[in-house]
Amino acid sequence: MEILIVTLASAFAGCVDAIVGGGGLILLPALFAVYPSAAPATLLGTNKSASVWGTGFATWQYSRRVQVRWRTLLPAAALTMGGAFSGAWLVTQISPDYLRQLLPFVLLAVLIYTLRRKDMGRDHAPRFSGRAEIAATASVGLVIGFYDGFFGPGTGSFFVFVLVRWLGYDFLNASVAAKLLNFASNLAALMLFIPKGHVWWHLTLPLAAANVLGSLLGTRLALKHGAGFVRGVFIVVVAGLICKTGYDGFLRG
Repeated sequence: MEILIVTLASAFAGCVDAIVGGGGLILLPALFAVYPSAAPATLLGTNKSASVWGTGFATWQYSRRVQVRWRTLLPAAALTMGGAFSGAWLVTQISPDYLRQLLPFVLLAVLIYTLRRKDMGRDHAPRFSGRAEIAATASVGLVIGFYDGFFGPGTGSFFVFVLVRWLGYDFLNASVAAKLLNFASNLAALMLFIPKGHVWWHLTLPLAAANVLGSLLGTRLALKHGAGFVRGVFIVVVAGLICKTGYDGFLRG
């Protein structure tokens, strides 16, 4: 029964993650609820071991239907990995606890801004080109990758928001780019978790398979309904993150 619960959660997480990110909002709490006595690092590593497959599959699926700017995104993915490694190292030196109460307010600002700018992310009109776009995207990857390694909640939503607001992507193209960058960040995290034994391999196969199936559904929904649909899911996911991080920061414990 325990494996069934977390497998279903992984499928739902893969679907949401493929559309706009935020799958960790679903799978990670499920893992903590079902296995309350497990080491947090092990549950984090197991979550990554499943989500990296779904994110990778979503990236591949999108690349078949949407023009992926590989020349721009591959350098950004490399810097995302570097940023995630740096953040993960820093978290071993200092605690990120002070971010717990700040994060809900940052996410609330993102939500309010998105709701007020109803036309934001509707049209795909990149503001940069050539080297300028490479530099801008690489900066996004480095900074948010560092945040993901150091703290993590809301990483996919931050990727999408910054790509839409700063680089001028629509929500669909921003989600596609965010998938590749999030894949790189998850891969970097796994390269730290695996050598330390923080992955439950007996759960990885069912969780990964379910995550990929959910990812297939989410990708199809996003491609069928377009940027407006992705924007709506983005708003729901950010609202959910505000509730979750607000509870973690002010009510739990």
